[in-house]
Amino acid sequence: MEQHELDKLFDQQAAGYDAQWARMAPIRESLHFLLETVFADLPEDARLLCVGAGTGAEIAHLAKRFPRWRFLALDPAPAMVAACRERAEREGFADRCEFHAGLLETLPDTGAFDGATCFLVSQFILDPAERTAFFAAIGRRLRKGGMLAWADLAWDTNAPDYPDMLRLWMRTMSGAGLDDEAIERMRGNYARDVAILPPERVAALVADAGFEAPLRFHQAGMIHGWCATKRVRSPTR
Repeated sequence: MEQHELDKLFDQQAAGYDAQWARMAPIRESLHFLLETVFADLPEDARLLCVGAGTGAEIAHLAKRFPRWRFLALDPAPAMVAACRERAEREGFADRCEFHAGLLETLPDTGAFDGATCFLVSQFILDPAERTAFFAAIGRRLRKGGMLAWADLAWDTNAPDYPDMLRLWMRTMSGAGLDDEAIERMRGNYARDVAILPPERVAALVADAGFEAPLRFHQAGMIHGWCATKRVRSPTR
């Protein structure tokens, strides 16, 4: 799926996005809970870049936990940015946020952030080299030693257990039993539109983008979460 198609899709989903994925809230909340520890060493007045911020769920969680942090909510879908702004105003942390509708490349290419989040975004970049370049672009916007936390769908799709894992995952998302035809249709969607790679391969792409060896700190079904520190200097050969 092309970027403009994704943007249009998420624009259409923005109004009901949180309700649509309410069933997955326990996974999201566990990921956000662990973020508190992942980011525990950031400054008290840290500035965070949230790439693909969507409706602002992780910003809302972190804003309550860290009352002096500031955030830049970035999303290419204007309706998602509007929903994020509405949440921030409703929950009282809008004065600590900037809102930017656009791609990462539209932000200044300077290290202005202490940390960054990027949840369920890079999986839509099908080309591995482009995916590494995407993470490198995040890294350039982090200060030295800045921390990235991200999550993506990941699995070895060639492994013998993938069909069973896919079936379990589809049932988890839908809340109802799916027949073989529906599972096969979803498998096709994943193969065509989502870059589902083995977890170690995803981590390697980020390491190649200029980060220290990533730590996988979360897994729930097919969603895996990692964190990695921006590499201060290139490794010695």
